Amino acid sequence: MNLATKISLNEQLAILNQCISQKLDLHIELEHLGLTYDDLRYQNEAAIVPNSTQFLTPDNFDFAKHDIPIVSFFSGAGGLDIGFEYAGFKHLGSIEINPLFCQTIKLNRPDWFVIGPREYSGDVRNREEISTILKLILGISTPFEGIFIGGSPCQPFSVAANQRFSKEGENFKRIGFSHGEYGNLLFDFVWYIQQFKPKAFLLENVTGLLELDNGYQLSLALNILSDRYTISEPVVINAAHYGVPQNRNRLFVFGHRTANMFGFPEPNLNLVPCYKAFEKPVSGLENHTIRQHKAESIIRYMKLNYGERDKLGRVDRLNPNLPSKTVIGGGTKGGGRSHLHPIHPRTLTVRESARLQTFPDNFVFCGSSARQFTQVGNAVPPLLAFHLARAIYSQIYNNCSA
Repeated sequence: MNLATKISLNEQLAILNQCISQKLDLHIELEHLGLTYDDLRYQNEAAIVPNSTQFLTPDNFDFAKHDIPIVSFFSGAGGLDIGFEYAGFKHLGSIEINPLFCQTIKLNRPDWFVIGPREYSGDVRNREEISTILKLILGISTPFEGIFIGGSPCQPFSVAANQRFSKEGENFKRIGFSHGEYGNLLFDFVWYIQQFKPKAFLLENVTGLLELDNGYQLSLALNILSDRYTISEPVVINAAHYGVPQNRNRLFVFGHRTANMFGFPEPNLNLVPCYKAFEKPVSGLENHTIRQHKAESIIRYMKLNYGERDKLGRVDRLNPNLPSKTVIGGGTKGGGRSHLHPIHPRTLTVRESARLQTFPDNFVFCGSSARQFTQVGNAVPPLLAFHLARAIYSQIYNNCSA
């Protein structure tokens, strides 16, 4: 993270005002001057507090490979899958309906079997197609001794997906289970668990899944499995408590058909501040394209203090001394929204957002910038998935009572 400055604030303001008055493109003027957006700074540059915590991603850990098989449903870009992979699980298949997300998985993990376009529909509602693939191509028998993992699309239950609207307004449409396309995918996931009887399953979603109807439909879905599985109470986990430099609350439910006791891993309250994610250079990495902001935007941004919001652009300047605010993905028809870099008055790049999500730097996202942000923001942080996967292996599989 470069804190050196090539120009003074007065020089910066002069460049910005010149661009506005003469209707010049800021990025071109910066290039002419031998500058970049990372040479710009905020008016208020409060001190960064030294912190001894480490920023880690799953590839910083060494964990023995045990080859317990997993099948991932609603895989997205593979955040859950990656965490389980680094924790030693054997990847059997990723089920994903979005062609671009499948492209990302195939690019990064060419040896993984992806059940999705172009070869397959990837639609879990096509139960006969998907179950046939699981049986005949992946060779899964019943009962399955591995684990099913997945988080159905969260937009129908998400506050973030609707946060530009007032909760009291008619445009606020957190319609949950009545959503025509996504509302009942949880029950499809439950159906596959009933059919294949995996030894364990992990369900992830936004907290709105529990809040929308006081958890009635979630309870209804889980009750279908309660005669065969020991199922945890739904737990809201903040990723920041597991080494992720981001405040991100998500709902998790774990079930298993063993005699073992299971508890989610204990939270670590030594939080990693978000500036730690930006200490290593990002220049030259894939998915690190800085947005070409207009001078008018930079002038607004540079006035912000830590944690303040630019109301026009609806973006927040991150406080480097704290975990970041939640990285937002948005739906597949609308782009995610990036936060403002804590040091430079510009939005974060996809790669910087992926750092906050703890994706390894060599994991590449396909598609347009908007779709890359969607994939990053909708993912489970791989580091959180890694810690959950290790807890599952140690408590259910490594100490197994059938």
